[in-house]
Amino acid sequence: MTTLHQFALCAVIAPITLFSSGVHPKNRPALNGVKNVVLVHGAFADGTSWAAVISRLQEKGYHVAAVQNPLTSLEDDVAATKRAIALMDGPVLLVGHSWAGMVISAAGNDAKVAGLVYVAALIPDEGQSVVDVNAPFPPGPGGAEFRPDAEGFLSMTAKGIHEDFAQDLPEAQRNVLVATQTPWAAAATVQPVHNVAWKTKPSWCIVATEDRMINPDLERATAKMINATTIELESSHVPMVSQPDAVANFIDQAANRLSAN
Repeated sequence: MTTLHQFALCAVIAPITLFSSGVHPKNRPALNGVKNVVLVHGAFADGTSWAAVISRLQEKGYHVAAVQNPLTSLEDDVAATKRAIALMDGPVLLVGHSWAGMVISAAGNDAKVAGLVYVAALIPDEGQSVVDVNAPFPPGPGGAEFRPDAEGFLSMTAKGIHEDFAQDLPEAQRNVLVATQTPWAAAATVQPVHNVAWKTKPSWCIVATEDRMINPDLERATAKMINATTIELESSHVPMVSQPDAVANFIDQAANRLSAN
């Protein structure tokens, strides 16, 4: 397996800073229990990858924030996520896509975090890095489209985004992803996660059956490993973009289950 193929995994889309709920508190539906959702993006992306899900969760009454990961290291992304959690006014449902599965598995130990939702995500066991998580299964074909720069950051080729990353989106949206991608530090792929949060927090998973970045069989295996409540969506690597209704509804169901408990 080549080094670039070992990196075969994460991603998502476009740009912005911290998203918080744009719905005035007086106009939000009343919610019991978990009312805060923190969304964490993956590699080659930023918080706007969650834009369509954010609006749907706001309509349901949730207070939502989308983290702006710098994608410079595991530690930096965990710190950014913890800052977003700290701004919430109660229990938090923490949601991570792709690379952010690693991030929320570390940041999810925060006392405010009530549960975890993994969306087409990498899920580490204790002490595992991205390379370790991927090792048991053949890499997704998108990994061949990673390109390192002189500073040690990875980007996706246009071909990779069009054919492997977001193949179920309209061409215009795929073109935007090509133009707005955020490079990801290659060093992050070998940084281990310790004290994985899913061992103490209830978890949910979305498996993207047409994922060409992370092997769908790997997504299924790790969902089973953590005993997660799981659904499968016929989606590319970015179901929060291609199927925002299904993703928002699943997050809502997870929050309701936590509230019921």
